[in-house]
Amino acid sequence: MDSINIKKLAEALKLSTSTISRAFRDNSDINHVTKERILAKAKELNYQPNHYASNLREQKSKTIAVIVPELANNYFSQAIHGIERLARENGYHILIYVTDDDYQKEVTFINHLHNGRADGIIMSVSGEANDHNYLNKFGSKRLPLVFFDRIYEDIDTPRVITNDYNSSFLATEHLIEQGCKRIAYLVVNKSLSIGKTRMQGYLDALAKHQIPFEENLIVDCSNSYEENSVIIKDALMQLKPDGVFTSVERLAFATYYACYDLDINIPKDLKVISFSSLEIAPLLNPSLTTITQPATEIGEEAAKLLFTILDDHADKNLPNEVVLESKIIKRNSTVNGQKTSL
Repeated sequence: MDSINIKKLAEALKLSTSTISRAFRDNSDINHVTKERILAKAKELNYQPNHYASNLREQKSKTIAVIVPELANNYFSQAIHGIERLARENGYHILIYVTDDDYQKEVTFINHLHNGRADGIIMSVSGEANDHNYLNKFGSKRLPLVFFDRIYEDIDTPRVITNDYNSSFLATEHLIEQGCKRIAYLVVNKSLSIGKTRMQGYLDALAKHQIPFEENLIVDCSNSYEENSVIIKDALMQLKPDGVFTSVERLAFATYYACYDLDINIPKDLKVISFSSLEIAPLLNPSLTTITQPATEIGEEAAKLLFTILDDHADKNLPNEVVLESKIIKRNSTVNGQKTSL
């Protein structure tokens, strides 16, 4: 038989092409028996629907873009997994863009995506210290946009975040309850909204327990493992903290390596807690106490917000904030009196 197209399939079934199309799109307004009959005939005749052509007719790419600062962080990998699952369920594909925390890359990606490459964007932002008005310059033509994790507070758009202040407060309090009096807070960029929120939780926990704040115990780190190795070793030798709270998981790794090189025992000499979604945290030696964010759920919720806009034609600039709860998982890196060595 000659190659089968939708018109020939419709003729073979004595149905309209629109009915055939609705069956392959799983529309709810088509009879189940009719749908099964169409799919069976399509399989018999080896017919494959051309979704790409259909999407062009609808002026939809059936693609959403996901913009993240990095992929090395297990948190973002899990969030992307949640986004992809929801996208697949809705018949969409995802494109992943990595900014490497470079604001200009973010601007370039956003401009590129407004040429029809995607129907919507889910983004964890990179340039909080910069002017964000470029997002408003698109006006009503701006693609539906949802923030997650790191956000621009001055841009009105749906966002999914976690209870970072409360989590940081409880994490710091946990170290204090384990006997720590000199707690270093390690941060990559304390000017970011997420960094400021987490740092405020740390500061308020110290104040609650009447532990004097020492500014030099807030240690500015970088995105470079080599630089962090030097920074953290210097901090441990000069400041001599008895507890370390790291705001991102890569700084926990760097702390472990620094302690190994300096022969500092975790948790006997130094207790460590970190924001981390790392699945191997229980396998580290000692196992790492973590503030674990529901990363996959965050991705799913961000995708749900985006598809609400795409499917219901809601206001793409509608403010809508979803706040999810993180949880502290206590392990050996903060146990009092534990003598496990690296």
